[in-house]
Amino acid sequence: MRVLFVNENIGGHRSVHNNLRSSLVAHPDVEAEFLDVPKAAGFRRAVGTSVPGLGRLDLDLQALRAQLALSGWVRRRLRASMHRFDVVHVYTGNAGLRSADLLASMPSVVSTDATNVTNAYRLPNREPTRFTPRVIKAAQRWETPVYHSASLVVANTEWIARSLRADYAVPEERLRVFPFGIVAPGLADGPAPGVHAGDRLPQLVFVGHQLERKGALRLHRLHQQHLADECELVIVTSEPVPPGRNVRAVHDVTVGSGRLWEVLREAAMFVFPSQIDQAPNAVLEAMAAGLPVVGLQVAAMPDTVPESCGRLVEKDDDRALVAVLRQLVRDPALRAELGANARQRFASEYDAAISTARLVDTLNEARELFAGARSST
Repeated sequence: MRVLFVNENIGGHRSVHNNLRSSLVAHPDVEAEFLDVPKAAGFRRAVGTSVPGLGRLDLDLQALRAQLALSGWVRRRLRASMHRFDVVHVYTGNAGLRSADLLASMPSVVSTDATNVTNAYRLPNREPTRFTPRVIKAAQRWETPVYHSASLVVANTEWIARSLRADYAVPEERLRVFPFGIVAPGLADGPAPGVHAGDRLPQLVFVGHQLERKGALRLHRLHQQHLADECELVIVTSEPVPPGRNVRAVHDVTVGSGRLWEVLREAAMFVFPSQIDQAPNAVLEAMAAGLPVVGLQVAAMPDTVPESCGRLVEKDDDRALVAVLRQLVRDPALRAELGANARQRFASEYDAAISTARLVDTLNEARELFAGARSST
């Protein structure tokens, strides 16, 4: 089966396709080619620039303009090469905004971890306003045909599946729901996370950039006010970290180095109080390392982290966040139980080997559906 994987190639989408590349080795029947959208430059960069004044009101359609420019680049390449493939996979739907007709003309699968409806209120670089619903409607006019043209649509979480059903009227028979997993090293033979010799304090670990928007500075403040004498806060980031008592910054984690796993295995728990992330890979990595996860009841986090694997609190409830952190710091047996459950959940749901096998099955199903629909006309 010859498959073209179209990669929007922003943020965590790069990691998704790196994991796909690695795990497709187990599928010799798949002849894969990847179309990775390059970083915006020149015309694309100019088109996606915010408009002063209008941007502050969320009326400049910045995200949509950038998506249309990106999807125009994809359309030109897709139209030139699609005849060489048995099926095309587009991740996410934004990469196909200007290719709905092409997707309808061949077996195709569109997968997504977000929709423009869900994204509009979670963009890290701007706040929603009273005009945001108008922006959403403009985006939907382009986005809806993409989902309706694809042979099948994959939602990476049930949270996104609900948006696809309610906001885009994607029919249930063409909707599949499963996560895209990650590749993690085998860690089962190592010591349990957070188990140290001597009197070292338990470590709370945060991983990410945009520290303010992702809640790391809030976590830093609460740690200093309530928990600094009981645990160490470790912040893995490329950004400057404010100094503090029992606070440590880790700046030497690079992709593929293995350093992240060393940090995670030293930790007692993973804390991710972000209000803008939906189903971040960082949470999956922590679960793979056998860590309990503490986060917020936002987006797809309840789908990803059940109570058996960690604790989620209301997004603005500092008192509840401190309470669950203190509980887990003081209860190593509970940490061990939740961490073991998290590791097991990763192995059954979020291992890239499993999700890639599901995706390959879905691509084959799309081919069969397309052939069946064509023979019946």
